[in-house]
Amino acid sequence: MPLTVVRREHVHLYAREPRSAAARTAVDALLRLQHAEDQQIESARIESGLSKNEFLAVRYLLQAHRDGRVTGPKDLAVMLAVSNASVTKIVDGLVQQGLLSRTAHPTDRRAQVLAPTDRAAEKIDASYARFHEAVVEVLDRLSDADNAVLADSLTKVVEALAAGSPAPADEYTVDHRA
Repeated sequence: MPLTVVRREHVHLYAREPRSAAARTAVDALLRLQHAEDQQIESARIESGLSKNEFLAVRYLLQAHRDGRVTGPKDLAVMLAVSNASVTKIVDGLVQQGLLSRTAHPTDRRAQVLAPTDRAAEKIDASYARFHEAVVEVLDRLSDADNAVLADSLTKVVEALAAGSPAPADEYTVDHRA
C-alpha cells in the first residue's frame, strides 16, 4: 500500500475541485505533466550518477554559462541554498569527474570561476532531450489557435502562482516577508 500512495500522490489536488468536468480534465492533465517532468528529471539524475545537488549545480552553472554570467562558488551556494563547505565538496567532486572547471577570477585573485565542461553540457542536454522533444513534437502538431489558448492558459497559471511567491530582493537574497 505505501508505494500505491506514492505512485498516486501526484493526482491529488490540494484545493477545491474544479467546477466543471472539462476543467477537472485539464487540471488532471497538468498534474500528470508535472509528474511526468519530475520523473524524467529524476530518471536523468539517476542515469547521470550525480547526487541531487551535483545535478542541480551542473544545470545551474550550465545555464549561467549560456547566459554569459561569470559564476563562482559563492553564487552556487546561493543557488543551491547550501553552505560554503557543502559547495566546496560538490565542486571538488564535479571537477574530479571532469564536469566542471575551476579557474582564478580574472579581476579578483581571491575568487574562483566555475564553468561547466563540454562533457557536462552533453550530459545535461541529453538528460532533457527526450522530455523537450516530446513536448515540441506534440505542440508542433497543434493548430496555432490551440497553441495560443494553451500558452495563454499556462501563462495565467504561472502568473497566479508567481503572485504568491516572494520576490528576490537582489541576486543573493529572497525577501520572505513579501
